[in-house]
Amino acid sequence: MIKFFLMVNKQGQTRLSKYYEHVDINKHTLLETEVVKRCLSRSNEQCSFIEYKDFKLIHRQYAALFIVVGVDDTETEMAIYEFIHNSVEVLDEYFSRVSELDKMFNLDKVHIILDEMVCRIVETNRERILAPLLILYNDSSSSHSLFARMI
Repeated sequence: MIKFFLMVNKQGQTRLSKYYEHVDINKHTLLETEVVKRCLSRSNEQCSFIEYKDFKLIHRQYAALFIVVGVDDTETEMAIYEFIHNSVEVLDEYFSRVSELDKMFNLDKVHIILDEMVCRIVETNRERILAPLLILYNDSSSSHSLFARMI
């Protein structure tokens, strides 16, 4: 089971954190600091799978951004490694060449995409992942134009 999903830049600043298991808010910062320090200190030649406390860390670097997923012992490391890559591809498709700023200014959309992927028992089909988000934001833009026509 996926416990958390983090996006962190090379400076160690958390750009997105999504927890799928309850973690006390005071422990978020400590956990993220320790996890980020462990992942950022590793070289490219080292394995992307790390045993940490009672879970595994799987991380992957994309340009200046690190994605770290914490899972329990029942998950397969390679499946999560591919899940990370698929999530980046989905975000890239939605935002048309996703950047760190896209994620920061559109956290709500990124959270919706992650929820679609994780809560649907790790959905991998890009069209199915993006469909609810496209419907949500297409409907909201059409309702704004309908409202503007009424005024």
